[in-house]
Amino acid sequence: MRPIDRAPGLAAASVPDALRALGVDPEVGLTRAEAETRLRRHGYNEVAERKEHVVLAFLGKFWGLSAWMLELIMILSLALRKYSDLAVVGALLLVNAVLQFSQEHRAAGVVETLRRRLQVSARVRRDAAWQSVPARELVPGDIVRVRPGDIVPADVKLLNGALGVDQSALTGESQEAEKAAGDILSSGSIVRRGEGNGVVMLTGAKTYFGRTTELVQRARPKLHIEAVVAKMVRWLLLVVGAVLGGVVVLSLMRGASLVEMAPLVLVLLMGAVPVALPVMFTVSMAFGAAELAKRGVLVTRLSAAEDAATMDVLCVDKTGTITMNRLAVTGVIPLGPATEDEVVAAGALASQEANQDPIDLAFLAAARRPGAAALVAAASRVSFEPFDPQNRRTEAVVEQGGQRARLMKGAVRTVAQACGLQPPAIDALEARADEAALKGLRTLAVARGAEAGALALIGLVSLQDPPRPDAGQLIAALRGLGIDVKMLTGDALPVAREIAHGVGLGNIRRAAELREAGARPGNATDDLLAGVDGFAEVYPDDKYAVVRHLQAAKHVTGMTGDGINDAPALRQAEVGIAVSASTDVAKGAASVVLTEPGLVNIVALVEQGRAIYQRVLTWIVNKISRTILKSSFVAVAYIVTGRFVISAFAMLLLTFMNDFSKIALATDEVRWSRRPESWKIGGFIATSAAIGVAMVAETLLLLSIAWARFGLARNGAALHAFSFQTLLYFGIFSIFSVRERQWFWRTRPGKALMAASALDLLAGVVLSLVGLPGLPPLPWQQTLAIIGYAAACCLLVNDALKVAMIKWRVPAAAA
Repeated sequence: MRPIDRAPGLAAASVPDALRALGVDPEVGLTRAEAETRLRRHGYNEVAERKEHVVLAFLGKFWGLSAWMLELIMILSLALRKYSDLAVVGALLLVNAVLQFSQEHRAAGVVETLRRRLQVSARVRRDAAWQSVPARELVPGDIVRVRPGDIVPADVKLLNGALGVDQSALTGESQEAEKAAGDILSSGSIVRRGEGNGVVMLTGAKTYFGRTTELVQRARPKLHIEAVVAKMVRWLLLVVGAVLGGVVVLSLMRGASLVEMAPLVLVLLMGAVPVALPVMFTVSMAFGAAELAKRGVLVTRLSAAEDAATMDVLCVDKTGTITMNRLAVTGVIPLGPATEDEVVAAGALASQEANQDPIDLAFLAAARRPGAAALVAAASRVSFEPFDPQNRRTEAVVEQGGQRARLMKGAVRTVAQACGLQPPAIDALEARADEAALKGLRTLAVARGAEAGALALIGLVSLQDPPRPDAGQLIAALRGLGIDVKMLTGDALPVAREIAHGVGLGNIRRAAELREAGARPGNATDDLLAGVDGFAEVYPDDKYAVVRHLQAAKHVTGMTGDGINDAPALRQAEVGIAVSASTDVAKGAASVVLTEPGLVNIVALVEQGRAIYQRVLTWIVNKISRTILKSSFVAVAYIVTGRFVISAFAMLLLTFMNDFSKIALATDEVRWSRRPESWKIGGFIATSAAIGVAMVAETLLLLSIAWARFGLARNGAALHAFSFQTLLYFGIFSIFSVRERQWFWRTRPGKALMAASALDLLAGVVLSLVGLPGLPPLPWQQTLAIIGYAAACCLLVNDALKVAMIKWRVPAAAA
């Protein structure tokens, strides 16, 4: 949001009119009493932080589908006096709540960083005396003085003086802004050169800086993984509900009471609850985050790694992201007998590193090449005059070979006039500079002459904030991964188009067109976004709006940036990426921070995110198929035999052994896709349902054979143990089929998954030999038969079914 948009009257008013409107005499300032009155009226010069009550936020974690499932199990356990089940499930509910609560309060840190930026002191004239007061106590009408190095503490109209102001963190424009009397200094910008007095116009949330803070607070990224978890829990409830409903109806038809159904409800719910779901997701993303950290990518919100898998649009800030945010000499045009090295050396000698002026630094960097460096080394500086906004040039006197020379660099017209050129020649030079400006280049003139003699123009030098060496490579790689890249910049359209062309982006439009499209009915905004490669002349709220529009159009959106102006969009995007040289505010708002220079590691983020997606998808498919197996096996067996074939304790133990061993999927070896992933996984759900139904038929067939052959009809405890072993081994072997989208032998499982499955298998064998209360030992021949039968069904029959289903329902995954 531009300051002039928020206070058009004061911003456009003359200095006397602004002072009159604010009711202040610049020679006296406000009185102490008037300042206190205005402070009560306008509030402190800060942005009030929106806080959520901690207790209410924590209690909210006990509300939702997953929590309701666990709470219902606790109620049933209490009613049936199964206190051990009650304690275990209660502990699970508490652990899940703590895990979720601990992941959710990073936004407060972002806002606090922004607020700390305003906590500086300001030099204020009150009661006709200059004094230092905390910047948070400034009010509209205060007369303030700013000097080099100061952070502008509020939106200020400059009364006198001429300043060079760094606004790159606010607007994204890499060049210093020249400010003269009557101009606006935006809160949060930094004074680099000059000093002057100003009158405070806007404070706190009304300032440009404050508005950015409010955007960060308001930004709420859409966490897709949360929606996936909720949807999965609904699927599991639907499976259990359908099975349970059918059983209840048939049982009531047989004359059974609802009280007799309570143990069955408890068993089925224990088999369906995804006890390891939060841990699986957290471990999977944490493992991916650890891998990314080795490659210079710091993930500060775990879900961002998974969101990178589904990201299909990446909005890229130009300054500091695509470009270096550092001026560099990109062209030298010698005039007369001078050479390129002589022009660069003269410009470098008329520069001073101590001033840290971007233009001076660019000349000094260019003068490190051998030819120019030798000329610079041969001269010694006698005097230096730094840049002055009034004369728009720097000068130096140097001595070389016993002779003194005067050197000058600066604005083309200024230097040309100092050289005595005639107006037509000056106009021709400025035309060349204007033509270069259309390509995003800034042109300076360099002159040389005797110390007391006339100056001669020796060349023109073009400067530019150049693209990063890896920017074009990054954009090409991202497009190869199916990700659309859009550049956003505060620079003028010609500059933006020139930079975009150099990195492979074509259609760049003005942000005003986006705002106009948003004001029209229909899908004009979506159509415009779909057809462009970026926008120029954008502001923080424009970047934020672009991200919101893309999300509304069902895109999973990424955003890169480095400045305060990028913070709201970084916070709003599912994948907010702060580059290594970012401000603290940008890093705090982002969900991913690049810790090394360059951008190519964004590709590593996408690749790792897609690997995480494959692991989580495998867990979901396996969980749904096993839930169908456990609930249908227990229900159908109950309908046929009239008996509970497995106890609630055995089902809870089975769920723990199967689910927690599958956490090893978080480190499994997988093949990631070359296209953005999607959580529209209906085809995979159908596949998991088919596998689940097949396993139900296979386990019931085995139970029917064992019913008479092993005497299970006469021994309830042996029946529970046999059913437990059957469901356990089917759960162990099924994972090796569903983890691969093609035949199970196409890829080798990860070492952790192999080890966890082996331990699970070993624990099952030990239990079958030694037994537990309610689960007596089984003959080793029975255990061996169950293992062989489960392996054959899962890795041969069901694997063939899986391959056929994926080719039919998800052909892209079978490629």
